[in-house]
Amino acid sequence: MATARGMSGIDVRALVTEWERLLPLWVDKAYEVSPGAFLLRFKGKEHARFQLVIEPPVRAHLTTHELSVPKTPTAFAMLLRKYLSGGRVLAARQHGVQRIVIFDVGKSDRLYHLVIELFDRGNIVLCDRDWTIIQPLRRLHFREREIVAGAVYPLPPLDPAASGPAEFARFLAGETRDIVRALAVGAMLGGPYAEYLCRQAGIDKETRACDAPPDILYREVENLLQRASGGIAPVVTPESCIPFPLDRGAVAEAATQTFNQALDAFFPPPAPPRGEEVSRREEKAARDDHIRSRQEEAVKKFEGKIAECERAVEALYSNYTLVQGILEALRKARETYSWQEIEAFALGAKSGPASRIIAVYPERGAVDIDLPERVTLTVGESIEANAAAYYEEIKKYRRKIAGARAAMERAVPRKEPPVTRAVAGKKRWYHRFRWFVTSDGTLVVGGRDASQNEELVRKYMEGGDLFVHADVHGASVVVVKGKTERMDEVACFAASYSGAWKSGHLAADVYCVRPGQVSKTPEAGEYVTRGSFIVRGERQYFRNVPLGIAIGFQKEPEAEVIGGPPAAIRARTNLSVGLVPGRFEPNDAAKKVLRALKEKLSSGEQKEYRKVLTTEAVAAFVPAGGSDILEA
Repeated sequence: MATARGMSGIDVRALVTEWERLLPLWVDKAYEVSPGAFLLRFKGKEHARFQLVIEPPVRAHLTTHELSVPKTPTAFAMLLRKYLSGGRVLAARQHGVQRIVIFDVGKSDRLYHLVIELFDRGNIVLCDRDWTIIQPLRRLHFREREIVAGAVYPLPPLDPAASGPAEFARFLAGETRDIVRALAVGAMLGGPYAEYLCRQAGIDKETRACDAPPDILYREVENLLQRASGGIAPVVTPESCIPFPLDRGAVAEAATQTFNQALDAFFPPPAPPRGEEVSRREEKAARDDHIRSRQEEAVKKFEGKIAECERAVEALYSNYTLVQGILEALRKARETYSWQEIEAFALGAKSGPASRIIAVYPERGAVDIDLPERVTLTVGESIEANAAAYYEEIKKYRRKIAGARAAMERAVPRKEPPVTRAVAGKKRWYHRFRWFVTSDGTLVVGGRDASQNEELVRKYMEGGDLFVHADVHGASVVVVKGKTERMDEVACFAASYSGAWKSGHLAADVYCVRPGQVSKTPEAGEYVTRGSFIVRGERQYFRNVPLGIAIGFQKEPEAEVIGGPPAAIRARTNLSVGLVPGRFEPNDAAKKVLRALKEKLSSGEQKEYRKVLTTEAVAAFVPAGGSDILEA
């Protein structure tokens, strides 16, 4: 587990796994970017570029930060350049599961070993082919080892976790400490991973190591190392960063994120080189900003987990009879079959209640079912007990949110520097679609064409959402992401972005249904075109909905062009222009709206927002067909 104090051997295993995937690499240059912190730049295949920041004993990971480098390299940086620049990285490896990383670099007909020590005081050591030390970053003298130029670099013996089952068993047999201490210290796995192994093996962590079953523990050690190599899904909190979740309550990052990226976000960039240092006050402010941003991100993630748990509980009770049947069937099946047999049958089922089972956890006696919300059920417990487990999760996340917010409130407020240049808002997933936020804060998203209609329903519509559609041909699929009291705004949005606008109508009928009523499966003999759907069951109608769109510009919290129902847009900004079906083509209408919005800004503001307030940004909200300007 990586913390501000450093990383563990399991963290190093995950890092080296990701580095190996980048090979071959060629060493470019080395820099000492701050006292004791180095930056190695590499060239990869197809003109790829990578930067490795090394700060012994705390960290070593790839970074995307633009770090300031000194004009004059330090002596050790020059030494690394002399021996390694232009050389090819033949291997990146870890010594056992210890906090030692070795880069094998070939240059001409010579081989060098660059050793990075991430323990004790930390070190970077350059050795030749025969492991004779050319130069270390720090000269160290110990009773059992000397790290000085000319000496042979002494690689320590392999740790028990990497020495095979027989050696691991001998290690446990000779330990008098409790098992968690033996694994954490003696096997060099660290406290969090040692406790995780005990939980996985079902062993009390206070059991003496010599009394613990070595075969079971070694199997769990192998599983742990396998997860560090092949199951990387980083978990980041304000206090730590780990390569994969250790418990059910952990919040995993986006699936595309690597452990290197997670560490790069977790650790602040190294301080600038000498001669470019900021004042202590500014350094502390930067650290405070980093901590606060991590706290804000954690709060958002906890809120997301609460929403996920609430959706799961709603799905449980909305599908009470189905869930009750699945639980009862699993209880009966356990009387005759093993979990492995049940898993094989359930995952192979194509229809019936068993087809709802998407994952089986024999060690916990639990399954995941598709309602379509993914819900975890503990077999042998009632629906109410399973719901209670989710309520406990909600309570836990609320306590974490309260703690994070209390910590944020304790921070000393600082005067923010004045904003001198507008920055466009962060791009989010729904910006590719038509979208707006209702007056009561609910996101509403609509497709621009048949392809986006398909994508919205298939990828983004969830169980708690609402499917809305104008009752005319050629209408945008509209998805309401949550609950709202302003269905009048949603209906206006759906009616305006439909064929009714292009036909010159002033009103249209709109209906809404639940996601479960929407399907791509036609009746026999029917055909469903791309972007169209079959809607079954009762619909809720909104009759004679007036067409109308407002396009506005907001300065805060992010400078951006927004568009949608007039009531929703005017609730967010007083800079807006209204549109109704009319005679001007979309491009002409967009230019007129842009001109009208700019007239409401001062000349200084027009210059400040010129990269945000553009014709393209306005045109994204202009409906297809002719339009007239209501306000100018």
